[in-house]
Amino acid sequence: MPAAAVAVSLAGMSSTPHASPELPVGPEVDPTPRPLPARVAHRGGSVTLEPLGIRHAEELWQAMQGEGSEASWAYMAYGPFGDFGGFRRFLGSFATTHDPIAWAVRPHISGQASGWLTLMEIQPANAAIELGNIWFAPRMQRSRAATEAMFLLMRHAMDDLGYRRLVWKCNALNAPSRRAAARLGFTCEGEHRAHLVVKGRRRDTAWFSILAEEWPARRDAILAWLDDGNFDHRGTARRSLAISP
Repeated sequence: MPAAAVAVSLAGMSSTPHASPELPVGPEVDPTPRPLPARVAHRGGSVTLEPLGIRHAEELWQAMQGEGSEASWAYMAYGPFGDFGGFRRFLGSFATTHDPIAWAVRPHISGQASGWLTLMEIQPANAAIELGNIWFAPRMQRSRAATEAMFLLMRHAMDDLGYRRLVWKCNALNAPSRRAAARLGFTCEGEHRAHLVVKGRRRDTAWFSILAEEWPARRDAILAWLDDGNFDHRGTARRSLAISP
């Protein structure tokens, strides 16, 4: 092709693609990449999240020794740990990654680090981020502190950092995790079959999400449940948290 013809052809090309009017396309969105999460603390009414570090090893090891701890590792990609040295080595590596980025969970009622959770699969360009790698000691599970710990990172991702898509995924056989996702207002998107191999076993993965336009209603429902007025003198919730997607 002559050089002049090439120049004319290139001049007619736009750097911004235009959709054909005959084909359906998604809505336009703000393409600005979202900020990365920072390794900073988050404090709530019943729990504080601290950037996970080797300093938490002793407390977390003690939290793992309680009754029912063995079952808490069934759907995790790691654990249980046979000795403190092995756990400490794992923690030393896990606590220094930037994706996932992890926080230790310290309920105010006990003052002891009792678990961890992460923000992961961080995609600033797509404004997508996942809440995952959640391990809570049996003594903290199904507590106000557990719910608030998850909420603090959900709010940080959606309100502070402005992500558009918040993901929750789990082993499709993990019924407690599926119930937790539904309780927090995540919408089930379906399953990826034979998605992973975890501890030598096939894992089908269930996917859930909350989108930016859904978040305000989810946030307000969780905040209402966390309100002090929803708890009696024993710390028992007066009403349940069940958000309809």
